[in-house]
Amino acid sequence: MYDIIVVGGGPAGMTAALYGLRNGKSVLVIEKAGFGGQITFSPRVENIPGFGMISGNEFADRFMEQILAQGADVELEEVCGIEDRGDVKIVKTREGSEFEGRTAVIAAGVKHRMLGLEGEEALVGEGISFCAVCDGDFYKGRTVAVAGGGNSAFVEAVLLAEKCEKVIMLQDMPYYTADRKLQEDLFRHDNVEGHCDTRILSYFIESGELRGVNIENKVTGEKQTVRCDGLFVAIGLIPENKPYEALAELNEYGYFASGEDCRTKTPGIFVAGDCRSKKIRQVTTACADGAIAALAACEYLR
Repeated sequence: MYDIIVVGGGPAGMTAALYGLRNGKSVLVIEKAGFGGQITFSPRVENIPGFGMISGNEFADRFMEQILAQGADVELEEVCGIEDRGDVKIVKTREGSEFEGRTAVIAAGVKHRMLGLEGEEALVGEGISFCAVCDGDFYKGRTVAVAGGGNSAFVEAVLLAEKCEKVIMLQDMPYYTADRKLQEDLFRHDNVEGHCDTRILSYFIESGELRGVNIENKVTGEKQTVRCDGLFVAIGLIPENKPYEALAELNEYGYFASGEDCRTKTPGIFVAGDCRSKKIRQVTTACADGAIAALAACEYLR
C-alpha cells in the first residue's frame, strides 16, 4: 500500500509526488498517456523560473528523472475511478489494475477542445498553439489566427496583438461572446482583423508546415484561404474530472470546486493543477497546487 497515489503525471502531479517523497512518503504516480501533460506540446518554454529556455519535453523528462531518483513508482495506465474505503483508497484503471493508497491526489488535468480537423494532432506544437504567454514570442512580427470568440480567445489575442504583425480572429458564431471591455481592448489595435460566422474547414499546409486555414462564411458560403504563420485555438478546455464527481464537488464547468488548500469533501482525497477551479492556469500555478496538495496529504497522514 502506498502513502500517496497521484493520478496524473503533469507538472502538478509530479510536484505532488516530489513533495510527498521529500517528506518520506511512498508515492505512486499513474499517468494515462505521457508524463509532462500539456507542457509537452510547447517546443520552447521561457516562463519557468530558473530556465531561460527549455522545451516542454525536456522539462518533463528532467522532472520525471527527479521523482524517479527520489523513489517514485510510476504506472502508465488510465485511471477510471477511485473507491473510498475510509483509511484506504482503491485506485482503479481501465486496464483492470487496482492500487491501494492511504491518500490520493487527483491531478487529472484538462484537454484543449480541438477543431476536429484532419491532421490536427500532428500540428500541435508545430503551428497550432494554445497559450500566448507560452508561445506568443515565437510569432513576433508575424501573422497569427485565433480560433474562438470568448474571453479566453480575446485574452490570448490581446497579448498576441502587442507582438505580432497581424492577428486574425475567427469566430464561428454571428457575434463575439467575450466581455465588452476585452473586445474594446483588442480592437483598438489596428493590426487586428475579425471574422464572425466563420467556419474553419481545413488547414492549409505547404512543405509540411502550417501556412494558413481554409475558411467558409456560414452566411454567404464564400470560401477563402487565410494565410497565417500560426493558429491559436481557444475554444475551451475540457476537465477530465467526471470519474471523481462522487468524491469531490465539481463546479458548473466540470472543474473541482476546491479552494487554494486543494482539499475535497472526502478525507484523504486532494486535487491539484488545471483540473481545479482557478483563474490562472500556468505551469507555475500547477506546481504550486501539487506542493500544497502533497503537504496536505502528509498532514492528513500524520
